[in-house]
Amino acid sequence: MAEKKEVPAVVFIVDDDDAVRESLEFLMKSIDQPAESFASAKDFLNAYQAEKPGCLLLDIRMPGMSGIELQDELRKRDIHIPIIFITGHGDVPMAVKAIQEGAADFIQKPFRDQELIDRIREVLVDDSQHRADLTERNEILHRMSTLTEREKEVMEQVVVGKANKVVAIDLSVSQRTVEIHRANVMEKMKAKSLAQLVRLVMRARREI
Repeated sequence: MAEKKEVPAVVFIVDDDDAVRESLEFLMKSIDQPAESFASAKDFLNAYQAEKPGCLLLDIRMPGMSGIELQDELRKRDIHIPIIFITGHGDVPMAVKAIQEGAADFIQKPFRDQELIDRIREVLVDDSQHRADLTERNEILHRMSTLTEREKEVMEQVVVGKANKVVAIDLSVSQRTVEIHRANVMEKMKAKSLAQLVRLVMRARREI
């Protein structure tokens, strides 16, 4: 089976100012960072594919759909791309509210190129980790979906530390039946120990 090719992270630049877009594109090119730019929030929404890793470099004030409105629309669509807002001095209160709504950061004009580069690299690492976590969680949830109702009941009892004998009494089945179900749970969940099974269940139930 061929190895899945890693998709490079992209910095998506959304700004209605041509000069700003060109300047940011040039900066990304200077560090060999793939980038795509858009003159409006709507252009970005029409082109963006959620499976593409990366981050969004977003002007907070734009005609039509503003940066804040784009952030809101992405949230409604359940798209979790990290956003770095580019703001003017008077936009700081708005940017702080954007952070409270889930934006990764904001950076004020004028900014140093290296400051922006460093922040972009940090959020790209965060995005990569988030995507890996989400993939792992989805895989665990898929394994859980293969369990029978009885196996799920046994798993629930086992992961809180109950012994097979106690589980058997609680579920009104024989201890041997519990042992069989428990073995099936371990196999289907690909858990080599009770500790690992507990970690998998906790992972599946943790909000990412």
